[in-house]
Amino acid sequence: MLKRFVLVALVMFAALRADAREYTDVYFVPSEPGWGVFLVQSNTTQFLAFFIYGPDGKPIWYTALLNDDGTGNYTGSLFATTGTYFPNPWQGYNIAAAGTASFKPIDVYHATLTYTVNGAGTVVKSIERETLTAYVLSGSYSASVAGAISGCTDPTRNDPAFRATANLAVAQIGDASATLTFTFTDPAHSGLACTVSGPLTHLGRLYQLNGEADCGGNAHVTTIDGLHPTGQGIEGHWTGGTGNGCNGSFHFAAVLDVNN
Repeated sequence: MLKRFVLVALVMFAALRADAREYTDVYFVPSEPGWGVFLVQSNTTQFLAFFIYGPDGKPIWYTALLNDDGTGNYTGSLFATTGTYFPNPWQGYNIAAAGTASFKPIDVYHATLTYTVNGAGTVVKSIERETLTAYVLSGSYSASVAGAISGCTDPTRNDPAFRATANLAVAQIGDASATLTFTFTDPAHSGLACTVSGPLTHLGRLYQLNGEADCGGNAHVTTIDGLHPTGQGIEGHWTGGTGNGCNGSFHFAAVLDVNN
């Protein structure tokens, strides 16, 4: 019981912080295979490593260190690095400023990458997360949900600080579709069950589910963005109609039940 309480407390904290966008992934241009960018994000700082080619067609090494500029875009410096030939004993490396770079998200899946190499010019690319293999999301979880309900026909149903806990069951058919069933367990919402189901779109580390949500009445169009596995479970952002004219926007985080 204590362990379950600790897990629920942890996922509640994660849900409250889930509005922070996290862009760690491999990015590329689908029509331009052979080059791309590795991006690792730590809080509001991003490290980018480019796998691109020089004027001789051979691989060339650039990195960038970017920071959130306060608008949700990331800007910073580009660096060129040379070092020890890999079979030889390590003798150090040299790093030099090479230009500037920026990563401007279009949404959680796509971005505009701009980088300027001194003496060579500026490159602007529309990039997206590169998908590798399917993730397994299916299982039974202990979940926490945090968000807001607004626009209800009956204003008393609006809730700008919705908080709830739930048992979450996920059934998945590869990268094709998924069904998430939230059975709420907190005193304020006990007995309420919501089923969200629909086709999946897989981009990099993230899934998007565009489908319907049924919370004990008529189904309503809904979307789950940024659905992805974590070290202990899954999390995502659920938006759409919830019935009675209401619209919801919820972050959820869930820990995989230990018996799975």
